Amino acid sequence: MAKLPRAGRVKTRLGRDIGMVPAAWWMRHRLRRLLRDLRDPRWDLALAVAPDTTLAAADWPRDLPRLPQGPGDLGQRMARQFRTASAGPLLIVGADIPGLRRGHITRAFALLGRNDAVLGPATDGGYWLIGLHRTAATPATLFRATRWSSPHALADTLASLPGARIVLTDTLSDVDTAADLAH
Repeated sequence: MAKLPRAGRVKTRLGRDIGMVPAAWWMRHRLRRLLRDLRDPRWDLALAVAPDTTLAAADWPRDLPRLPQGPGDLGQRMARQFRTASAGPLLIVGADIPGLRRGHITRAFALLGRNDAVLGPATDGGYWLIGLHRTAATPATLFRATRWSSPHALADTLASLPGARIVLTDTLSDVDTAADLAH
């Protein structure tokens, strides 16, 4: 999932620390590197983009499918991706994870094969990856009462999947602030 890297519209918390133009520049280059690093014939890669009006933007790689995220908070937009995708395992990753590599995705898919859900914790209490096995309908409770952009996001999301076999994978860091960028 990615937002179009435009100043003042992406990485605004980081932008408050380093300026909106440098934050958008960082995100543009981070996204290019991420897409290069995650291309692999073992899975299909697609971009869920926001805002929806940017589906045809030249900033996105032409060879990757682009899906609209749609309206709502982050949980509503991710739940929509789970509900509308073809059946089978699906991973959603954030675009602001500098340490993310193919091996992380490979591990997450392997864990998902034996579980209902997999989450990759982030060091700030959130998460950088969520995956669902998707052999049944996406739970209606998914993301209910999740406090986004808080240290409670992971715990809240776990609580929104009662009865599911959930496993955690690698812990990685995302970049939300200048302090995160320094690490």
